[in-house]
Amino acid sequence: MSVWSSLGSILSAIGNGTAQLADRLVQLVLARPEGTQTVGFTVAMIALSAKMAKADGVVTTDEMLAFGELFDVPPGEEKNVARLFNLAQQDVAGFDIYAKKLADLFPYDKATLLDILDGLFHIAKADGFVHEAEVGYLSEVAKVFGLDEREFSTVLSRHTRRDGDPYALLGISADASDAELKTHFRKQLKETHPDRLIARGVPAEFVRIANDRMAALNAAWAQVKVERGL
Repeated sequence: MSVWSSLGSILSAIGNGTAQLADRLVQLVLARPEGTQTVGFTVAMIALSAKMAKADGVVTTDEMLAFGELFDVPPGEEKNVARLFNLAQQDVAGFDIYAKKLADLFPYDKATLLDILDGLFHIAKADGFVHEAEVGYLSEVAKVFGLDEREFSTVLSRHTRRDGDPYALLGISADASDAELKTHFRKQLKETHPDRLIARGVPAEFVRIANDRMAALNAAWAQVKVERGL
């Protein structure tokens, strides 16, 4: 059964109510014998994106369109994505509850949580830029995920380029030696490879974001090399 068929089954089990939606989503995802990690990842992305859609006070279709850029939703399944998106928006539970419940699907898996945060940033900038309210929302999600300030700043820098600091984008101190920088950069590229993302349970379509990551990493590394004369 595909992730999208699983999503349809989950929504059928939920019904029309939104009461304790986060709890029910987690329970239903864990009850799926096939592709639990992939289904959980997709559900987490939809639900947290829906909560983020209200962060700047304006709900538009941009978020749904951006979601479609990360996932190839089969014809006929769009309604399930839209329905879960709407249910999550209507749910009275705060996003912190959603983030905690859905993060529990990936215990001790910081890499996947960073993937989710990266995807949320991609959706946040769907209208051309990331609003301050969205940055605040994503910062709080990162804290619930157990991500530290440097890890959040690395993802933030990659999507906003707001301070032009290549070290922040690479996620390493400017005091690092040339050798440390090279080792760190190579490790980051390796972790960004699409095969690594797929191995973590990220849906195959979502790895498109890996191209943006690599482009940002290479640009930052090029800037560092010029500054250091490497």
